[in-house]
Amino acid sequence: MKVFNTLSRKKEEFLPHGDEVRMYVCGVTPYADCHVGHGMSYVIFDVIQRYLQFHGYKVKYVQNVTDIDDKIIGRANEIGVSTRELAEKYTNSYFEDMDTLNVERADLYPRATEEIPKIIEVIQGLIDKGYAYPIQGSVYFRVRNIADYGKLSHRNLESMMAGARIDVGEEKEHPADFTLWKASKPDEPSWASPWGQGRPGWHIECSAMSLKYLGDTLDIHGGGHDLIFPHHENEIAQSENFTGVKPFVKYWLHNGLAQLGEEKMSKSSGKLVPLKKALAKYSADAFRIFVLSSHYRSPLTYSEEGLEAAKGGVERLLRVISRDNPTGGKGETLDAKPYYNQFREAMDDDFNTPQALAVLFDLARVTNQAGDAGISIDKAQSTFLSLSREVLGLKLPRIIHIEASVTIGVKTTADATFIPGKLIPDKHIPNTIKSRVICLTEDRMKCRKERKWQRADETRNKLAELGITLEDTKTGTVVTYKSIPSEESLNSLMGELGIAP
Repeated sequence: MKVFNTLSRKKEEFLPHGDEVRMYVCGVTPYADCHVGHGMSYVIFDVIQRYLQFHGYKVKYVQNVTDIDDKIIGRANEIGVSTRELAEKYTNSYFEDMDTLNVERADLYPRATEEIPKIIEVIQGLIDKGYAYPIQGSVYFRVRNIADYGKLSHRNLESMMAGARIDVGEEKEHPADFTLWKASKPDEPSWASPWGQGRPGWHIECSAMSLKYLGDTLDIHGGGHDLIFPHHENEIAQSENFTGVKPFVKYWLHNGLAQLGEEKMSKSSGKLVPLKKALAKYSADAFRIFVLSSHYRSPLTYSEEGLEAAKGGVERLLRVISRDNPTGGKGETLDAKPYYNQFREAMDDDFNTPQALAVLFDLARVTNQAGDAGISIDKAQSTFLSLSREVLGLKLPRIIHIEASVTIGVKTTADATFIPGKLIPDKHIPNTIKSRVICLTEDRMKCRKERKWQRADETRNKLAELGITLEDTKTGTVVTYKSIPSEESLNSLMGELGIAP
């Protein structure tokens, strides 16, 4: 398996320190709800850690929460709540979004405010070694003392300072020196330290937490492309000079950024699409396919057209697991191993999810064709589910559409009259109807999982009024059409339940 290392700017053979991969990804600053860019980034690293596990590695995954910084303080003051309340609210909102997206939880989510002793330990160690200096209650890192500073971003000191997020302060020895500890201002949250009351700088928290929970050398450190400089560059400087161990990180992985048109999506700029808004209209599977259809290192331009295409892709994939009679009747079996191998080859090549998805759709196509031809597809279905659910994190709920249990008229060529007695095959149920029923059934499944029984029962009862029954079984939810409702009636029901059609 090869991964692209930002440090070397080339693909390298992935050789972790042992069977356990130590992985750290920069987490959220919880002062507002997540936007689509957050969803993109955390889906990407979710798939990466899923594939590492699929590959046979144990993964220890740590993701921090920056629960104190200038933005949190400013927002808390603006709306009149404490920084703790604000951070807690939006941290919970983040977890809700990640659960909706089927993002597996990291092993640890350390918070900056709960790791002050370790942060102080690292800062003091850097002072003792001459890499940092205290002035007027703050502590700064001496960038000029680091000969290889800039090795991650591949820039010299002068170019780094142009337009970058650099701390300003006349008391610093050099303009490029960055803050490790920030002296407190009146009415700001602060903690006691050897240098006075204050709070940690942005970069030091990640060094302290990753060193504490993952050791001196990480296998993977991930984050958005915009974090390469100054954040990750500064992490290297802090961590390697505190421990004396190089490298701090073996493989630096950076995802491209979500864009609105040609501009980066960000909370600070206000140019964003709220993640909750996107997920109210599109399923988690559609969002994942939209994200994974682009290579993780490439920028992703948000568009409704792209999500609509991904939504159609989900419907194509659902056909594979909703098929009856997977064992066939001809005694032949579809060989899915070539597709499995092609999928692995794609993912082994720097997590090439666009190619892996193309293979998955090919497998779906040939599986459906084989099923139509009476060839056994049970092994192919099993392979398909393993790759789509375990690796790509798709939910693909097993919703089975059965032929309707009522009859309709069939037009005769003789007298143009209608003769009752013909069952409606699944293929004659319009896709627009099926997609809405799937959406409603997925919502009900989520409600059951969250123990929202009243809402789940309401959905089932309302669908029954429209002639659609839901039966929960060990293998999934069986959907039976006793009649085919109108698209308008389903849209109305979805509106009542707050689900976007």
